[in-house]
Amino acid sequence: DKAFQPLFKMSYSCPKVGDPRPGHPYKGGNFSAFLPENKEGLKIAKLLKTAFEYGLTFQIKSCDGEERVTWGLIPHKTSWDGGKARNGYPDAQYLHEVGTVL
Repeated sequence: DKAFQPLFKMSYSCPKVGDPRPGHPYKGGNFSAFLPENKEGLKIAKLLKTAFEYGLTFQIKSCDGEERVTWGLIPHKTSWDGGKARNGYPDAQYLHEVGTVL
């Protein structure tokens, strides 16, 4: 299978109401995730897009006294290899597992 890589770019910003420390700036970053370019991968990509639009993809955490954006509770494959232990492929159950979470 071919692979495609959704890219999320989160800039420095001020959290919205409901965030851990409203009004405090937080550090963003670039986040990449990998999905197979097949029917099931495209279905999951659409679900991940919807999750992103609803603000479910990322969370803000305090790290060394600095607020920063991190992945939320939805599992993402951040590497095309390395297996499940390194958030990569191969992982035969990933699409099913992330589909269940979404």
